[in-house]
Amino acid sequence: MKTIYLAAAFLFSVAAQAQQNLKGAYTSKVDKEVILCLMDGYFVETKYNVGTKTFNYTWGGPFVKEGNKLLITIHFDSRDKAAVGKTKEVAFGEKHQELVDKGENALAGNWRMSGRKNGDQFTENPLRARRTYKLLTGTRFQWMAINIETGEFSGTGGGTYQFINGKYTENIEFFSRDSSRVGASLNFSGKIENGQWHHSGLSSKGDPIYEIWSKN
Repeated sequence: MKTIYLAAAFLFSVAAQAQQNLKGAYTSKVDKEVILCLMDGYFVETKYNVGTKTFNYTWGGPFVKEGNKLLITIHFDSRDKAAVGKTKEVAFGEKHQELVDKGENALAGNWRMSGRKNGDQFTENPLRARRTYKLLTGTRFQWMAINIETGEFSGTGGGTYQFINGKYTENIEFFSRDSSRVGASLNFSGKIENGQWHHSGLSSKGDPIYEIWSKN
């Protein structure tokens, strides 16, 4: 019995590691406007067009890989909040997607907004149904404001980023709530401290911010 238990635990560990190792950004070979990003066992698919500043949709959630497909438990879907909580199957592999980056960067991961600083005052944002994620691969970023219980989708934005010598720059390629922000570049200071990402500077509206992001 002990041998069976250890074998099962080992297989579970290998499976979990496989999900963590599947990471990076991909474009669909069927539709080049569709971007798929995977980090820390979390999947996001988004369709948009930079030239026309059009945001079409985004959806995603935690995933597991089975053979040549991904099974995603939907946390959010900008098109249909009734889809939240359901499982969706996506074909995944060289026949279907083209690699953009391998998810390698000091900031790469799926981060959750866990707090803010205003002067010396820190406000904690505990994990709950309503949350904001920011998923970063090696070159791409996307934030999502969602509620995994009600299905409410409050907005998203994303594009490419760079992180060099503590300077973090976002180049906006889509913004669901305001297409006029497409094409803008925002510069911030960034650092990893005690496993948390400290993100400070001016928001897209010009307001000072100091955000703290944590991995779940």
